[in-house]
Amino acid sequence: MMKQLILSLLVFSFLCACSKSDAINEPETSLYFPPLTGNTWETTSAEALNWNQSQIPTLLDYLETKNTKGFIMLHNGKIVMEHYFNGHSATTPWYWASAGKTLTTVMTGIAEENGLLNSNNKVSDYLGVGWTSAPIAKENLITCKHLLTMTSGLDDSLGDDVAPANLKYKADAGTRWAYHNVYVKLQDVITAASQQTFSNYFDIRLKNKIGMTGTWIQSGDLSVFWSTTRSMARFGLLAYNKGTWNTTKIVNKAFFDNSITTSQNINKAYGYLWWLNGKDSYHLPQTQLEFQGKLIPSAPDDLYCALGKNDQKIYVVPSKKLVIVRMGESAEGTNFALSGFDETLWKKINLLIN
Repeated sequence: MMKQLILSLLVFSFLCACSKSDAINEPETSLYFPPLTGNTWETTSAEALNWNQSQIPTLLDYLETKNTKGFIMLHNGKIVMEHYFNGHSATTPWYWASAGKTLTTVMTGIAEENGLLNSNNKVSDYLGVGWTSAPIAKENLITCKHLLTMTSGLDDSLGDDVAPANLKYKADAGTRWAYHNVYVKLQDVITAASQQTFSNYFDIRLKNKIGMTGTWIQSGDLSVFWSTTRSMARFGLLAYNKGTWNTTKIVNKAFFDNSITTSQNINKAYGYLWWLNGKDSYHLPQTQLEFQGKLIPSAPDDLYCALGKNDQKIYVVPSKKLVIVRMGESAEGTNFALSGFDETLWKKINLLIN
C-alpha cells in the first residue's frame, strides 16, 4: 500500500512538473497594446513564432524594390518586423490616401454612439437641402450609410471635387456601387452634428485615445491624413480588436462588426469603407465590372483591409493574429486601391508565416 502511495505521488509530481514546463513554453495569448505615450512597443521574433526566418531577406528586398517606405508586422499586438526604406524613418510622416477612409468610418460610429447622428438618416438632415445638384427627391434618398458603402448613386466620373455642382445624380441611392470621394461629406456631417471641426473631434475621440500622432492636411478638394507608420499600426491594432483599445471602448463593437461585413448586395468585398477578402466576387474603383474570385487570392479569407492610392495598406487578419502596415510610393504604377502588389506581397508573407 505504501509503495502504491509513493508511486502515485511520484507520478503526480511528474505530471505537475510537465504541466508547469508546458505552461512556461506556451506562447502568450493576451493582446498587447503599447503605452499611449513614448516609443515603447514590445516585440517578439519570427523565431519565437516558429516562422520561416529564411524568407525575411527576400521579403525585405521585395519591399525595398517596390518603393516601400515603412513596413510593420504585428503579431498579437507586438512588433515582429519594423523596417524603413528609401530614406524614410520611424519619425517621418506619410500620407494614408484612401486607407484613411476607415478613419472616417470609425469617427461616424463614434458620433453615432455619442447620439450626434444616425447613419440611417438622410445626409440632408445634417447638411441641409442642396448639398448635391441632384433633384431634391433623389438627394433625399441618400443616407449616411450610403456614403459609408459607396452607394450614393452620384456620378463618380466627375472627379474629386465634392462641391454641390459636381455631385450629380446617376442612379437612385442604394442601386449602384461606385468608388467616389463623396464619402468625405461624412466629415461635414460629423462637423455639423458635433459643432466642432472634424479634426478636433477626431483628435479628442480617436487619435489621442490610442496614442496616434498625425494630422489632416488639405490636398486639393480632400483632407488627407498623414502620420508615422507606427500610428497607422496603432489604428490597425484598434481595428484588430474591433474598436476597443486595451480596455477602453473607442467605437461600438456592433458598429465595427457591421463595418467589416458585406454592406450591400453589389460589391460583396466592401463593408463600411473597408475592403473584405474571402468573398466570391468584387468590384474595383472606376469600373462597373464584377470580377470573380477573392480580392487577394493568397491572403486569408478573414482579412479585412484599408487600401489607399499608391499602395498604402493596413491588413488585419484575426485568424493569424496579424496587423500589417505598408506605406510608400506606388509599387506598380498609380492605382486607387488594390494592385498586383497585394497578391505578390501575400505570397511572400505566406512563405514567412506558414
